[in-house]
Amino acid sequence: MYNTILVPLDGSKRAEAILPHVEQMAQHYNSEVIFMLVEEGPLLLGRDEIVDLSVYKQNLDKREKEIQAYLDERKKEFSDKGIKARTVTAHAPVVKAILNTAKNEKADIIAIASHGVTGLDRSSYGSVAAGILQHIDRPLLLIRSLDHR
Repeated sequence: MYNTILVPLDGSKRAEAILPHVEQMAQHYNSEVIFMLVEEGPLLLGRDEIVDLSVYKQNLDKREKEIQAYLDERKKEFSDKGIKARTVTAHAPVVKAILNTAKNEKADIIAIASHGVTGLDRSSYGSVAAGILQHIDRPLLLIRSLDHR
């Protein structure tokens, strides 16, 4: 029924509250799990701000390595349990990136925890979940994550 499960994460324990649910589903349906993390683009600069592009590039490279290491650890946790898993990253507005990835990867379901705070602290997965719910064209497993910090 659910051959492919897309799991958007943000690096927070609150967002990871979905993982036990995904693990059970993946084992039950013999599903492949795709762990995803979306990195939103940089904030636009003001007119008089100056950016050292070499420092910006170093910070971007460092962040991308951190993201991949985080996703690889989630993948390993599932692979060690016999669950097929892989990772994807995206650089776009979060809701759009999740919906596009679900479509491109032919995900049968998106599994997400609501109220996880993003790494950028600019939006919450509560608002992301609401955005996904408004535009989704496939099943959505949404759990509320209040006790995980």
